Amino acid sequence: MTSRLPRRTVLGGMIGGLALAAAGTGAGTAVAAGRAPDATGQGPTGRGAVGPEPYVPVAVGGGGGPAGTDRVHVLKVGPATAGTVLVLVPGMFGAANDFRLLARDLVAAVPGLQVWALDRREENLADRTGFTGPDPLAYYLDGHYRSQDPAASPFAAHWGLPLTLTDLRAVVRAAGRGGRRVVLGGHSWGATTAMAYAAWDFDGCPGHRDLAGLVVVDGGVLGAFDGTGDPVLDSPEEIRQRLAAIDAGAVFDLTLSGVGLGSRAESTQIWYQLAGHYALRDPDGPSLLQPRLPDALALPYTVTNAGLLGVLVDAGFGWPNSITVHSGHLADSGDVRGWVDTGITPLSRVAAAYAGPVPAVWEWYWPARLSVDLDVTDAYTDSAPARSLGLRLLHADRLDIPLYAFGTSYAKGTIEESARKVVSNSRIPYATYETDTGMNHLDPLFAAPAHNTLTRTLAGFLNGPAAAR
Repeated sequence: MTSRLPRRTVLGGMIGGLALAAAGTGAGTAVAAGRAPDATGQGPTGRGAVGPEPYVPVAVGGGGGPAGTDRVHVLKVGPATAGTVLVLVPGMFGAANDFRLLARDLVAAVPGLQVWALDRREENLADRTGFTGPDPLAYYLDGHYRSQDPAASPFAAHWGLPLTLTDLRAVVRAAGRGGRRVVLGGHSWGATTAMAYAAWDFDGCPGHRDLAGLVVVDGGVLGAFDGTGDPVLDSPEEIRQRLAAIDAGAVFDLTLSGVGLGSRAESTQIWYQLAGHYALRDPDGPSLLQPRLPDALALPYTVTNAGLLGVLVDAGFGWPNSITVHSGHLADSGDVRGWVDTGITPLSRVAAAYAGPVPAVWEWYWPARLSVDLDVTDAYTDSAPARSLGLRLLHADRLDIPLYAFGTSYAKGTIEESARKVVSNSRIPYATYETDTGMNHLDPLFAAPAHNTLTRTLAGFLNGPAAAR
């Protein structure tokens, strides 16, 4: 979902945004304020689902985790008879439902395409049963759910990039059965993962030989994230310190705790999914979650369920670019303020995606070791640090498949610059570079099709260079 969350800016930005909102939102035309999605989950203007969308397990090798974790899951969107499968990997804290709406739109635009969205093995650790019960709020916020204790999770210290890519290869090979073309892509650190796969040495076989193309969306390697102002942490000393912390028991990345919605690895993700759940089911009702907000994030007025979700996800409230969309604003007045859609990403689409419950948009337990490995992967070479971590990045200079790269306002141009470096240092025969600075990091995943530059331009790539392989 997000590659990094600048901890120092989160709370200050949020509180500042709320202060502005309390003074009034200013001009704007109200459209589709807080309307519930239709049966397709896409809102009143959705074009409908594209057939069955199975969510299926794929067996993978042992990882030392609890029973039931030696598998990944794939959400499949589009016809099973498709000749091309686009396998998409979510970013940091992201999960398969990141891609459902985008996948539907791509399948509608690209004949003969099926999209597979990956859920890593970490998703097996999450307890989402409360979302099918009568009171999800109490189940999660009152602590009745099953939480994964870091102290009881030493196995996660070894859930790094080598295991992730071994799991991903099982998915790629399954997607390619019967001679189907496989295009591999990802969002944010999912894009980094896809690039790592292409350069990886799988017992003498380069990963890119499994693929007909690569797709990187707001992520990548070779300085892709430099423009975010949050540099990779890959110096020898930084690596040593991070590995020591993991060995001492800090096996899960706690970056999202900086949002201020709880201190556990999964706290923020639970809040976001709850917000989506209630916004989907009763968008215009008074927010059930608002009375449970921490004091630091308290709102100066009462909002609807849709309004609270909007506060949590919209760029207008000061959240970092990496976790926001351009959706709209709260109503200017009223005893209970609802949400007004004015942006490229209707809140009903965000609600439909965030609500899940399975698959979900947010991964609860991101391994800290995977963060280390992906930072080191940024150099995209067989370096001494990479070798020390077991990263087999041996074939970056031999990539010979088409590449598509898409950047938003998130990294201020370095996504595209990094992709050009990859091309110049390899044998890639064709590359497409696209940019939409009117989008934030998450807009490409959920924006309405008519306003989604990613959907339009990626469809062109999949209909063209990737289809010709």
